[in-house]
Amino acid sequence: MTQYIEAKNGHITPEMIAVAESEYLTPEFIRTEIAAGRLVIPANRVHLSKCLVPIGIGIELRTKINANLGNSALSSGLDCETAKVQYAIRYGADTVMDLSTGLEIDSLRRRIIDEVTVPVGTVPLYQVCEELDNIVDMTPMDFINAVEHQAKQGVDYMTIHAALLRDHIRYVDNRLTGIVSRGGSLTAKWMIAHNCENPFYDHFYELCEIMRAYDVCWSLGDGLRPGCLHDASDKAQFAELEVMGELAVKAKQLGCQVMIEGPGHIPFDQIEMNVKRQIEVCQGTPFYVLGPVVCDIAPGYDHITSAIGATMAAYHGAAMLCYVTPKEHLGLPDLEDVRDGVIAYKIAAHAADVARHRPNARMRDDEMSKARYNFDWNEQFRLSLDPDKAREFYNKSREKNNFDCSISGGENENYCTMCGPKFCAMKTTHDLNQLRQTTEIEQ
Repeated sequence: MTQYIEAKNGHITPEMIAVAESEYLTPEFIRTEIAAGRLVIPANRVHLSKCLVPIGIGIELRTKINANLGNSALSSGLDCETAKVQYAIRYGADTVMDLSTGLEIDSLRRRIIDEVTVPVGTVPLYQVCEELDNIVDMTPMDFINAVEHQAKQGVDYMTIHAALLRDHIRYVDNRLTGIVSRGGSLTAKWMIAHNCENPFYDHFYELCEIMRAYDVCWSLGDGLRPGCLHDASDKAQFAELEVMGELAVKAKQLGCQVMIEGPGHIPFDQIEMNVKRQIEVCQGTPFYVLGPVVCDIAPGYDHITSAIGATMAAYHGAAMLCYVTPKEHLGLPDLEDVRDGVIAYKIAAHAADVARHRPNARMRDDEMSKARYNFDWNEQFRLSLDPDKAREFYNKSREKNNFDCSISGGENENYCTMCGPKFCAMKTTHDLNQLRQTTEIEQ
C-alpha cells in the first residue's frame, strides 16, 4: 500500500501524522491532499525502516528545497560527496538527489541512504549509462532492472524522463542550446539510434509496478527543459509537459505517488504562466522546479539569478525548489558552494511561504525582530538561517572596531555593530522611550 492508496482508502498513516505535525496542519488535511494527488510523501519503505523522517511536498505545505549532489568521472569521490550531503542537510536541504555519474555510484548511494534522514532521489539512467560502453546498447530491461535495484536500496523518488517522445525531438531544432538535460539527451540519442519510441514511456506500466511495490515517488523528468532564456516556453517544452500530465494521471491510477519536474531557464515575466500552466495540465500534481534561472549572463552567481526565479515560482505554486549553486555551468560544487546554494534557496522558499501565509511561516521573522530590538545577539544567531555566518560577520565587526571579543554574543552590547552607540536607531528609540517615561512621571 502506497501513501496514495492509503489516502484514497481513507486511512491516515504514521507518515501523514508526522507531516501534519511538522506543517501545523491536521492529519486529515494531509490525507485529503494526498488523495487528491496534490501532495506526496517520498518515503521508500526500505529507507523508512532505517532512518527516514517523512516530509510532505505539496502546494499547500511549506516550500521544500532539494540539493543536487554526486560525483562525476572528472572529480570528487565517496568521502567528499558524503560530506557535501551532510553539509546540505545541516544548512536546511529537505531532500537530496544523488546524481553521481562516475565510479562508486552504488557504494555512495547505499551510504547516503543508510546515513541521512531526508528523502533521497536519483536518476537511474545515469547508472545504466555508466555501466555500458554506450547508452545505445541499453535494453529496456537494463533500465527496469536498475530502477528495481535502486528501489531495493531505498531510493525515495526517481527522476525518469518518460514523457519525452520521439516526435518531440524535432522541436528543438530552433533552440540555441538544444537538449540540456543529461537524461533527456541520452534518452533522445537512444530513440534516434533505434528509431523507436521512448522505452520508459512504452514500459511505464512495468515501472509503476516497481514504484508501487516500494512506494517510490515518481519525479517525471523534463528532458526538454529550456537551457537558456531564448528556448523558454517553446513547443518542445510544452509538448513534453502535455505527456507529463497524461503520465501523472496514469501513475496515480496505478497507485503511485508522482510529482512533475520543471524548468530551467525562464524569463521572469514567464514564470507565473509556466507554473499555472503546469498546475492546470497536470491537475495540481506537485511541481518541482530547477530555479528557474532568470538571466544567462551571471556565471558564478547563478545561485542568485535562480533564487530570484525560485521565489516567484514558489509564490505561484511550485511545491519544491531544486537549488542552484554558484558553480552551476562551471563545475561540481564544493562545500561552500553547497552552503551558498542551500541558504539562497532557503531564503527563496521562506520568502514565498511568508507571502503565501503558510501556518507560522512568519513566526521566526517576528522572533528575530524582537531579538534585534533587544540586542540579543545570541538569539539572533540561533534564529538565523546560517548561524555560523551571522556569528562570523558579527565577530569580525567587533574585532575591526576593537570591541572585547571575549564577550561571545555581545551580551553587554546594547547597540548595533553597524552604526555604533551614537547613531544606532534602535538604541536611540530605547533612550527615547526611557525619556518619555521619565517625562510622564515628572508631569
